[in-house]
Amino acid sequence: MIIYKSESEIQAIRRANQVVAKILSELAGMVRPGIATLELDRYAEKRTRELGALPAFKGYRGYPASLCTSLNEEIVHGIPSNRRLKEGDILSLDFGAILDGFYGDAAVTFPVGKITPAAGKLIAVAKESFFKGIEQAVPGKRIGDISAAVQAYVESQGFSVIRNFVGHGIGFSLHEEPQVPNFGLSGHGPKIKPGMVLAIEPMIAAGDWDVEILSDNWTAVTRDRSLSAHYEHTIAVTQDGPQILSSLNDTKGRTALKEPLHA
Repeated sequence: MIIYKSESEIQAIRRANQVVAKILSELAGMVRPGIATLELDRYAEKRTRELGALPAFKGYRGYPASLCTSLNEEIVHGIPSNRRLKEGDILSLDFGAILDGFYGDAAVTFPVGKITPAAGKLIAVAKESFFKGIEQAVPGKRIGDISAAVQAYVESQGFSVIRNFVGHGIGFSLHEEPQVPNFGLSGHGPKIKPGMVLAIEPMIAAGDWDVEILSDNWTAVTRDRSLSAHYEHTIAVTQDGPQILSSLNDTKGRTALKEPLHA
């Protein structure tokens, strides 16, 4: 069942997402060669609690950390560890927070030092595909219109869309209905209506979209070990169009988290 949110509930969800946006923005300044992903996780949890919120991922279905740190061929759910970042890596950070019982969720892929032009393009296409999708998040459209827009843009740039993981409704829980795939047919799926709050999150690969889960039972990687990038925001559907709730900048514009896209 899709839960439609009131204006006051959307504002509460926005406040939770502002915590997420602040944490990810601060982490952006920490991503560099030599830092361990576990250090990023510890910082994220500490700052979240300082801001009066709780990390949404820690303990969720048994997940052991506050932050998902997915490196290179890792698509999502990479577990923080003592592994240190290297020049030329790309790192996806996915983070969620709970504030006053409401959930926020966002993700971004960062370059680690100087990266290849191909890796930079992959990151940029993941971000741009989100905006192609959000353009369709208006009353009267359908969820499939978001999905088709993301897929069409990603594939036009020579990349593939991951099928195994999808976006979702969010607000009172971390994962709610409806599912928001990054592939599909326009004109299909639930009708988009004001009050919907959605986490739209393209996950794309430089090679094939087939996925493998590692032995930790969490980390999802591309089966062909090609690079993967992830970009996500929580958005609210209003009569005036979509609003990005997990941005520190203009919620209706194309500016989002203050992440660098290229070296």
